[in-house]
Amino acid sequence: MTIAAPHEFEPEQGGMAACPACAVVPSAKELAERVKPIAARLMLSVPMAHCAACISTVEAAVLATPGVRSARLNLTLKRISIEATPEVTAADMVAVLKGVGYEAHELDAGLLSATETDKQGRDLLMRLGVAFFSMMNVMLLSIAVWSGAESATRDMFHWISALIALPTVIFAGQPFFKSAWAALRVGRLGMDVPISLALFLASSISLYETIEGGSHAYFDAAVMLCFFLLLGRYLDHRTRAVARSAAEELAALEVPRARVLVEGAEVERAISEIAVGDLVLVRPGGRMPVDGVVTQGASEVDRSLLTGESLPVFAGVGTVVSAGEVNLTGPLTLRVTAAGAESSLHRMADLVAVAESARTKYTTLAERAAAWYSPLVHLLSFAAFGFWMWKTGGDFRHAINISAAVLIITCPCALGLAVPAVVTSASGKLFRKGLLIKDGTALERLARVDVVVFDKTGTLTLGAPEPTNLDAHAPHVLSLAAALASGSSHPLARALAAVAAPAAVSDVREVPGYGIEARFGGKLVRMGRAAWVGADPVDVTATYLSVDGVVHVFTFADQLRQGAEDAIAALKAQGKTIKLISGDTTGSVADLAVRLGIADWTAGALPADKLALVRGLGAAGHHVLMVGDGLNDTAALTAAYVSISPASALDAARTASDIVLLGQNMAPIGDAVRISAQAKRRILENFGLSAAYNAIAVPIALIGLATPLGSALAMSLSSITVSLNALRLK
Repeated sequence: MTIAAPHEFEPEQGGMAACPACAVVPSAKELAERVKPIAARLMLSVPMAHCAACISTVEAAVLATPGVRSARLNLTLKRISIEATPEVTAADMVAVLKGVGYEAHELDAGLLSATETDKQGRDLLMRLGVAFFSMMNVMLLSIAVWSGAESATRDMFHWISALIALPTVIFAGQPFFKSAWAALRVGRLGMDVPISLALFLASSISLYETIEGGSHAYFDAAVMLCFFLLLGRYLDHRTRAVARSAAEELAALEVPRARVLVEGAEVERAISEIAVGDLVLVRPGGRMPVDGVVTQGASEVDRSLLTGESLPVFAGVGTVVSAGEVNLTGPLTLRVTAAGAESSLHRMADLVAVAESARTKYTTLAERAAAWYSPLVHLLSFAAFGFWMWKTGGDFRHAINISAAVLIITCPCALGLAVPAVVTSASGKLFRKGLLIKDGTALERLARVDVVVFDKTGTLTLGAPEPTNLDAHAPHVLSLAAALASGSSHPLARALAAVAAPAAVSDVREVPGYGIEARFGGKLVRMGRAAWVGADPVDVTATYLSVDGVVHVFTFADQLRQGAEDAIAALKAQGKTIKLISGDTTGSVADLAVRLGIADWTAGALPADKLALVRGLGAAGHHVLMVGDGLNDTAALTAAYVSISPASALDAARTASDIVLLGQNMAPIGDAVRISAQAKRRILENFGLSAAYNAIAVPIALIGLATPLGSALAMSLSSITVSLNALRLK
């Protein structure tokens, strides 16, 4: 999809017009000459980008292409944004990146933003900075009052404190005030209601006391309360990655345009303009833009994004293909059976959207604690006000001061920090081990996991086949195999191309969908499918080389990801049930299950099957951890109780996951489950500390002994204690 930049008109340098208006308004001919080429913005997913070197390599390759004006690779999103002239197409850029070793997929720029902004995080950080600056200054002024300043000196310091504190509370407290008002409008008491009430009462009572020349003011407590609560809110925000909807990412992966055959001529059309029954041409290297049936051509199709099959499959006349699959070796003509919103890729996006909407049921321990905390605090505060109004014979000033002291000293700070402080500490520890926590509730949910479901290709394995029987072949056979393999981009061929120095062959030709043939010593040699070379197929992944009527069989196994065995062993040691489900063939899945010691496995699974498994386990009362990397895993990742994807996963899978595995090593997954259990214990300990503090502090406030100084110090002490307990995770 292209986005047109505004036309730019440049004034002429020199030349005269008959009148000022003529000098300003150009003619139609001049307009045509002056209009610059409209810039096209292209967006591509680059899933293999993973480091700073990748940024320089990818951007340099793209910028070296004629017509490209700018290129920017976002390493976090693994997405490159390109501005170029209209002649430069996404297919050109895919080819350029393939030439430097990077797989790329076109994204729909209309559905995605080229830049990701974190407005909420910046806003919280700004308010936090203002609150900290004000808190330190008001505390300095309060020290003078606490040290014995009286009469005019005390009043002056109170007024200066008011000038600092009141604007600070109004500005920095906006997140709490807005949230509290939204809750009250629907008749609900949330955590922010007592917070807002405490801020309002502390500020208004302090102002009243200052006007009346009173000896006590709560300005320091109000600003400190605001600071600690903003700190907790910011820590909580930092634990949540600002990621777009997985369903939106899936929709962006749909090919925005396709080449339609109209009376034998190729016409490029938007997917929305393609109807069932149209003929669509898909060239080698292109993704299927629609669901359809092959009517002409033969090729091999990569279905790994959708089904998880690690090896390409043959596609000839009559083969059914789906949107999102990649055509590898030969041109195909498709008769459209479904396009746009009706395609299989779009239906998968719908599954993810439904699963995402169910995520709203997850709540943090802090939110559940707030359900009883807010009503209790209000009741205590109002009870204190009523009691002291009765006890003092209607002394409103004394009663409202004690009521405010109760609200302040019950300290929602400790409760507000209990979860974010632990999650931030645990997230930092896991980040150093190679895991990025995206969701604030992920650690709490991970601690409850009892079943772990793994995908195979790209998750437990690298999706890269490696030869397993090279020792069974003579050196001259290996050289011949390497020579033929170097003429193909098939995954099995790429695995054989480097096994030996290639022999001298001639007339190398790839036959799409079948294999490679060449002349060696004047004789025809072939390597490819069993039926094509006249061999009997074996029951494992293999390719076949025919030389002088003798067939040599090369077998392959998927390369195991580093740390996969350690991760499985660690999870078993923690008592977790392990399941393996994959869209790959039975032989490949069974072989991997034996290698890793997984007894429960399923092969040939479609995306809907994976989703059904995860939902079924959840319905049976299990808490499922799903680990996957492809489009075919996205719906299951979203529906799982908690999910993990490797950084090499497709954008949509990473977005759907709660945790991203940053490196190639799978071993940290076992650490994540163990550390999550420790984090949950720390959170419960923090709640216990907060409860113990309130059990001591609230009676003191209720009987009228909580001075502003005492309230501020107690509040700080409880918050610091909670934070230090969280740091024990490190």
